[in-house]
Amino acid sequence: MSTPLKQQGFSLLELTLVIIAIGILISATSVGGNLQRSASYQKLASSFVRAWELAYLAHFNGTGIVIGDSATTPTAKVNQGGAAVCDTPLRTAMMAAGVQMPNGRANGYETHYSYLDSNGNPQDSSVCFQNVSWTVNGAAPGVYVQQQKNVMIIDRLTPDLARMLDSMIDGSSDAQFGSFRQSTIAAALSPVAAEWNKDNTWQYGGGAATNPPLDESQVDVVTAYWLMNP
Repeated sequence: MSTPLKQQGFSLLELTLVIIAIGILISATSVGGNLQRSASYQKLASSFVRAWELAYLAHFNGTGIVIGDSATTPTAKVNQGGAAVCDTPLRTAMMAAGVQMPNGRANGYETHYSYLDSNGNPQDSSVCFQNVSWTVNGAAPGVYVQQQKNVMIIDRLTPDLARMLDSMIDGSSDAQFGSFRQSTIAAALSPVAAEWNKDNTWQYGGGAATNPPLDESQVDVVTAYWLMNP
């Protein structure tokens, strides 16, 4: 009669090593995802946002007027101070001036750019140009007034992307001051610097940090203004 085999389990050391290996894999996956998203954001900044700034300047240098202004009675205001110039009207103005547009999302969608948010969900950002109210320094220190300025409107930016663009353009992240601002407070007269009013815990459609969204939820977005010159 044969002797039954003795059953053996895993030792504490073996289990510890397995747990450590799993932790390293999870950490590597997380770091890799962050690096990939950072590279995607950098590409959006250079090949879309910066590229549209250059297209705007090329239009001005080639025609002598800003987008949508009158060549005979120029106002120096985008669309003569009227509604934002977006999508088809913007593409038409660029093609009429012989300006090559950024590739954007696809042919016919040069004003749009698709990217993934921190939860891996798709977002679609777009650019427009408009003449808007803008806070500038007044006659005395700490006093601010509003002037009309030409800006690039960049919508549907996740909060982390907006802060990254702000830091790249202004050197710091401040939603109220500098050349890159959150649209809702770009003309505010308060002398106090302000944070971007959302972060990546906000769920698209208004779920705030006090009601955390699921990991797979689409991240909420903000709209930014970037001051154009002229």
